[in-house]
Amino acid sequence: MMIISLIAGLAACGGSAGEGSQAAAKDAGVQRYAWPLGSSSPEDTVTQIYAEKFADEVDRLSDGKMKISVYPNSVLGGDRELLESCKDGDIPFVVQNTAPQVTFMKDTAVFDMPALFDNIDEVREHVDNPKFMKLMQQVYNDGGYELLGYADQGFRVMTTNKKIESLADFKGQKIRTMENSYHMAYWKALGASPTPMTFSEVYIGLQQGTIDAQENPYEVIVSNKLYEQQDYVVETNHLPHLISLIVSDEFMQGLSDEQQQIIREAAETAKQYAREQSDERIASKIKTIEDSGTQIITLSDEVHEQIRKECQPIYESIEKNVSSDIVDAYLAQ
Repeated sequence: MMIISLIAGLAACGGSAGEGSQAAAKDAGVQRYAWPLGSSSPEDTVTQIYAEKFADEVDRLSDGKMKISVYPNSVLGGDRELLESCKDGDIPFVVQNTAPQVTFMKDTAVFDMPALFDNIDEVREHVDNPKFMKLMQQVYNDGGYELLGYADQGFRVMTTNKKIESLADFKGQKIRTMENSYHMAYWKALGASPTPMTFSEVYIGLQQGTIDAQENPYEVIVSNKLYEQQDYVVETNHLPHLISLIVSDEFMQGLSDEQQQIIREAAETAKQYAREQSDERIASKIKTIEDSGTQIITLSDEVHEQIRKECQPIYESIEKNVSSDIVDAYLAQ
């Protein structure tokens, strides 16, 4: 209903988002309404910081002639609805994790290759590789979008009530995961028992013992107080939690060259700012967890190597479904 109301409002202001952008380009850049940007994330997240910084930069670089309104908390729809509406040009901008995009663009599954990187700076270096970004841009263009960049919330880590220090310690752990076949395959490879569950049920599930463990970025673990029900955080660092900023390709093509340049420049600034904020916030979240008495376990290099060996079948499975050029560019040194 919110999406319908928004579209109706845009129509009252002179057409759809795409049509409105063309009118703005022709009318000396004067914009009669704020373009919507949707996300499914809460306000107090890096996703929101990324979105708001982008909107602020667009406003600043355009001297107030280009306006974007940020709608968090799935106000404009969940991840699937946002992607569909963005493709149609009804919601020009979306900021979201890459995981929901695999259904729409199978090559984004490259980010589901687990346990590849030792630190987040290494992830960013690989993601920003010009060759890789060019290939991913084409993937998004083919899907009806333009990719404006990837920020992140660091790595996904595991929380549990069992002290895990070796590969054998993962065995039998009933861990909540997203309903993603590659994510589930990772935990199965470690001997754990992955259990898809709606996120809203995770805290109660941990409290009641329905599940033993869960995995998420530090920010999610703290903001949802999941650490209150767990004795340990295990730094599995199995997947980077990447956040994409995308724009409808149809909408973008309706803008003037100058407006397009402003959007791309604003996106680059917002990406760098969001990454800096993510690093600061993770350090703060770790302190919150440690102060609560929950112990953080850093796995040894030896265990990480053992995990990578167990992940070989997953790598092979993803390589069968993702363009070999994209995989090679992502892994390139």
